[in-house]
Amino acid sequence: MKALLIVDIQNDFLEGGSLEVKNGNAIIPLVNKIQDQFDVVVATQDWHPATHKSFAANHEGKQPFEVIDLNGLPQVLWPNHCVQGSFGAEFHSDLNTQNIQAIFRKGTDIEVDSYSGFYDNGKRNSTGLLGFLTELQVTEVYVCGLAADYCVFYTAKDAANLGYKTFVIEDATKYIDEANYQQAKQEMLAFGVEFVNTEDLL
Repeated sequence: MKALLIVDIQNDFLEGGSLEVKNGNAIIPLVNKIQDQFDVVVATQDWHPATHKSFAANHEGKQPFEVIDLNGLPQVLWPNHCVQGSFGAEFHSDLNTQNIQAIFRKGTDIEVDSYSGFYDNGKRNSTGLLGFLTELQVTEVYVCGLAADYCVFYTAKDAANLGYKTFVIEDATKYIDEANYQQAKQEMLAFGVEFVNTEDLL
């Protein structure tokens, strides 16, 4: 069984959003085009309380993109984004959501951020994605979405570590920082993650 994991295609990460990923909107038609090639389609959704401690605004005197220690983990401080129930947290209206069988929300605990679709950053809590894929006997996981150097990276790394044959659909994802992404890509390759493009799947 092959699963497509659509990571965080939400308004705040797209054009005009508070944490816009450059050219992020360009991946949406590609993600829509490949969905029929998979047995299972799931999506992750950043879903933060407004008081989340990964937000720079919740730390007096701190600026976005500073790094702090948050409960023993390094934490990038982000602009407020994907606040529960907000427009910014919604999936982009151009994304075809009809094939999505389940949505896994992450970043709901104010004390810890959650980049991966499987666990929070401290691996203390699971999103339920692993149990869902296990029940459906999924063996291959294909990851697309935003952003390549954060949530896509951590989701793919966890999938590989959990024993899935893991692919990143490279043209159906965009990064925040290129140098950061190149480093993340080398790490993914070392974990056995393979890279494909949408045309390889059609």
